Amino acid sequence: MKILVTGASGFIGSFIVEEALKRGMETWAGVRKSSSRQYLTDKRIHFINLDFSSEKAMEECLRGHDFDYIVHTAGATKCLHTEDFFRINTEGTKNFVHAILNLGINPKRFVYLSSLSVFGAIKEKMPHAEIKEDDVPKPNTAYGKSKLEAEKFLDSIGNDFHYVILRPTGVYGPREKDYFMMAKSIKGHFDTAVGYRHQDITFVYVEDVVQAVFLSLDRAMDGRKYFLSDGNVYTSKDFSDLIHRELGSPWWIRLRVPLFILKAATFIGQRIANMTGKMTPLNDDKYNILKQRNWKCDIEPAIDELGYHPHVKLEEGVRRAMAWYKANKWL
Repeated sequence: MKILVTGASGFIGSFIVEEALKRGMETWAGVRKSSSRQYLTDKRIHFINLDFSSEKAMEECLRGHDFDYIVHTAGATKCLHTEDFFRINTEGTKNFVHAILNLGINPKRFVYLSSLSVFGAIKEKMPHAEIKEDDVPKPNTAYGKSKLEAEKFLDSIGNDFHYVILRPTGVYGPREKDYFMMAKSIKGHFDTAVGYRHQDITFVYVEDVVQAVFLSLDRAMDGRKYFLSDGNVYTSKDFSDLIHRELGSPWWIRLRVPLFILKAATFIGQRIANMTGKMTPLNDDKYNILKQRNWKCDIEPAIDELGYHPHVKLEEGVRRAMAWYKANKWL
């Protein structure tokens, strides 16, 4: 079986490539010419440079190829300008799929990696209820909006395109850079939480996302959308406590920052980024992400229909991630 993984040089994509190779699949890594191949060193990998800027450009990239499966993980989680999210995540997906259709490539399954962020802060009243597939999405970030628009595009194609959408919650593990910043801060003796209202957070280890991807290839129902988490609910303190322990329990200062201070910091950060042309971790999207209190989601459909069973709970996942960061001199 021949599989194409877009965004193959990225955090999740590189793990999907590794799993495809383990399964003996003819594995094609879709990358940009400028992409790092640090985690794509296996000599069995076939590379294909992809240009998402237009249908025509993508057709030239894909011409002469055919694939049994396509897993589309390419996209942007951080952008300097709001329009870039839509250019990359929405229009890039449209250009990719249109090129596939125009060339007559008909994969048995097209897996689109979306995000729980497409729903936004829709169930914030206590006690928090799980976000479910039939809830109405109200994304409150440019990232979430751009991913939702890509989902709607896939829904509009018709029954002849065999796609499935996966919506993981916060994905962590080796090679991941955003949650790594928390570990780096804790090693530097400083931990921060935001807001005073109770917050329910969910996580999913990268290998469990990969598990769901490969279950989706053969078991998913066309057009279905599945949430992915490890099945448990946590607080930010749970996560930071586990990191703290794995780092040898260094002395630390823990602060809880009011939302109005976060709002001011992200407002200033976004304006500075706009003026300097350099991205910052403190931006308008980050405020809405950290402000949201409820990240609970219903994974029962994935369990029932895919046979998905998360194997790595947070304690074990943090242990593995911290061990990798230390072994690779990130920490």
